Amino acid sequence: MNVEFIANLADKTLLITLLISAPMLILGLVVGLAISVLQAVTQIQEMTLSFIPKIIAIFIAILIFGKWMLLILLNFTSNLWTQLPNYVK
Repeated sequence: MNVEFIANLADKTLLITLLISAPMLILGLVVGLAISVLQAVTQIQEMTLSFIPKIIAIFIAILIFGKWMLLILLNFTSNLWTQLPNYVK
């Protein structure tokens, strides 16, 4: 195990993390922006008005993209475990 291997593994791990969290973050951002525009137009400044729709949107994103996210995680973990003997020298 050397510095290049650890840097490469950290790079892959961060990329997988960003890839998996992207659907939830993007959907939460879109819903939050829509709620903010609605609040600015109506001048309603209720905290739960922005919080609850974001949570619902993130749950919907998990329901829609959950299988895909799990598949990516399983592939990454499986690849990591199958390559483990090559990493140990």
